[in-house]
Amino acid sequence: MVCGSERCPLYLAEQVEFMFVETEVRVQHRCNGLSEVRLEAATVPWRRLAWYPTFKLVAEFVLALFMFVVSAPIMAVAALLVKLTSPGPVIYSQVRIGKNGRPIRIYKIRSMYHNCEQHSGPRWSTPGDLRVTRIGRFLRTTYIDELPQLWNVLRGDMSLVGPRPERPEFVWQLEKVLPDYRERLIVRPGVTGLAQVHLPPDTDLESVRRKLTHDLYYIQRQGLWLDAQLLLCTAFRVAKIPYRGLLKLLRVPSPEVIERTRTTAAIEDDAVLHVQLA
Repeated sequence: MVCGSERCPLYLAEQVEFMFVETEVRVQHRCNGLSEVRLEAATVPWRRLAWYPTFKLVAEFVLALFMFVVSAPIMAVAALLVKLTSPGPVIYSQVRIGKNGRPIRIYKIRSMYHNCEQHSGPRWSTPGDLRVTRIGRFLRTTYIDELPQLWNVLRGDMSLVGPRPERPEFVWQLEKVLPDYRERLIVRPGVTGLAQVHLPPDTDLESVRRKLTHDLYYIQRQGLWLDAQLLLCTAFRVAKIPYRGLLKLLRVPSPEVIERTRTTAAIEDDAVLHVQLA
């Protein structure tokens, strides 16, 4: 199989089982250019985890349904407070980029003033953001504004655990400066994830790069135990219970380990690429 030209061979990860998924996509990046990457060709090659995607889909549907029913009264009270204190719709929807680059619409309880981006344009929220309402600050602090995304999990657009979905306005810009950015789109985006457990919200390009490293580490090693670890740590985080000790107790990979592993994998991938293109 070739990519771009007959002199540039492309060996799929499915054919070379010791290669990780991102190796295949990175070869395509460097051979064809980012705009020509076909994410549907990138599939997780681990034979021993072939059962997990289906299991995860079913298990997360059951868990999300339970959480949606239990949290419905909380969402109803939050929606009422938003309606009484701020003009505009209660539920805020926004287009994000999902699996394989497919646009999805996610839902939140509105925490900002209605149409606040008409003048500022799309931008990340920062500490002390004046666009956030008084009630919205409470909703964001308690993560109540994120609860409607359980509906996205029930629809199959999102997972409970996975890389957070990003807005298309940012994705197109970030993939120009972070060549591996689209690799995070080979799985369904999540309500929480490894990056969310370890790192604060994005504020600049460096924070995005660090989260990308965590997302790719998760994609390579996703499984029942890691997902269970992240869900438990997220529950502690939402409940405002210190969980740093829990991270060590459960042996959740630390940011230092994640960064070191990713750097090593990149070096190995470059060596494989060099051999293939020689």
